[in-house]
Amino acid sequence: MITIPYITALTTYFSYGLLFAFGQLRDFFRNIVDWWKASNLQGYAPICLGLEDFYIRRLYLRIQDCFGRPISSPPDAWFDVVERVSNDNNKTLKRTKKVSRCLNLGSYNYLGFAAADEYCTPRVIESLKKYFASTCSSRVDGGTTALHAELEEVVADFVGKPASLVTGMGYVTNSAILPVLIGKGGLIISDSLNHNSIVNGARGSGATIRVFQHNTPSHLEKVLREHIADGQPRTHRPWKKIIVVVEGIYSMEGEICKLPEIVSICKKYKAYVYLDEAHSIGAVGKTGRGVCELLGVDTADVDVMMGTFTKSFGSCGGYIAGSKELIQYLKYTCPAHLYATSISPPAAQQIISSIKVILGKDGSSRGAQKLAQIRENSNYFRSELQKMGFEVLGDNDSPVMPIMLYNPAKIPAFSRECLKRNVAVVTVAFPATPLLLARARICISAAHTREDMIKALEVISRVGDMVGIKYFPAEPKKAQLEQGRTKVE
Repeated sequence: MITIPYITALTTYFSYGLLFAFGQLRDFFRNIVDWWKASNLQGYAPICLGLEDFYIRRLYLRIQDCFGRPISSPPDAWFDVVERVSNDNNKTLKRTKKVSRCLNLGSYNYLGFAAADEYCTPRVIESLKKYFASTCSSRVDGGTTALHAELEEVVADFVGKPASLVTGMGYVTNSAILPVLIGKGGLIISDSLNHNSIVNGARGSGATIRVFQHNTPSHLEKVLREHIADGQPRTHRPWKKIIVVVEGIYSMEGEICKLPEIVSICKKYKAYVYLDEAHSIGAVGKTGRGVCELLGVDTADVDVMMGTFTKSFGSCGGYIAGSKELIQYLKYTCPAHLYATSISPPAAQQIISSIKVILGKDGSSRGAQKLAQIRENSNYFRSELQKMGFEVLGDNDSPVMPIMLYNPAKIPAFSRECLKRNVAVVTVAFPATPLLLARARICISAAHTREDMIKALEVISRVGDMVGIKYFPAEPKKAQLEQGRTKVE
């Protein structure tokens, strides 16, 4: 739970209130002007209406240059960011031919597989020549190649489950699978900070949805106990099925799930466990097998394991792993398998090859070195940020580390000043986070060298002082401590 300092909350509310008031004033005068103009759509309701439209026009467009920045190179430790200009106060942005070489602190390239790799790249090129870029078909028609069958076997073996099913998009894996697993008469208990794909999947299922306090097993048990006792709404019949949905590493918090406690509670109340490992698979654990390996949880105790290939494996798509009966059932019922185009063969080959590197099946120790490097880089960067006085969320070993910004004016200021110094960061604000909890989300990669991280820390520290986001006192440096000791003596 994030505790916002009183003054910070007050100034943040005031800033948003000021922006809202000026926005409403501008809309008032705009409506007066529009009243005199003829409309080509007389009688139609406005297609864009509501607070979301107001937020986009009056708040987001002011700072849209901080989002959606185009790149013109692989998302490696350093990449090329295309510069953009605006001639209408940021309403539209036009690309230029200029690029800036920037240190990449925003991509999910946890193990460095998103750039050219000595083992993966040649095999991906060969698969492109053999199968081309797309199957142009769903899996049940003509979209299953030998690579797809091999990929599902490799993934199942890697995560420690009997079988798996792969899809062409990570987001769809959650949003399309959950409505198949549970429906009316079922109960989904979801962590309050679960990803939007889980939220939409749960809503589309027709099941009753309840949330528990973020990463709080005691509250999960309370919610389970109360709803099992009450039963279904109105009829009070027993629930047909109960699924508890959690994430391995929460993408906006960088926190690792308290999986052992949650599994224990679910066993006690006979509820299924659905684990989303989008940000944890490949990135944590001794051999990269995710939070189950990291926390010592038997994968047999997790009923449904979900993950994506867009973070640690340098590819696209997602997977569901579970029992053979579950996967067979999903192959007959899941719309992402039945109707969507299958994952691109070169993308499938990239995943297979990267997993082989992680496991050392390429004949080298590069996989183990990458896993050791991502842990070392993540823990070093996090500890240094905390020493500087930043409010950093998350746990050790997590490659995701949000730096709290809070105030809306600090979102563009931090992003733009870092970019000026050739450090590309991702800033996140409403609606991806609650209104008061804007942040910069740093993603560390095994491809980052110590020199890269030192440069990034120097820039972030300088910009942090300029913008005013060091909410805690910084730890004194060694030289300052020694100087203080000398004075005392």
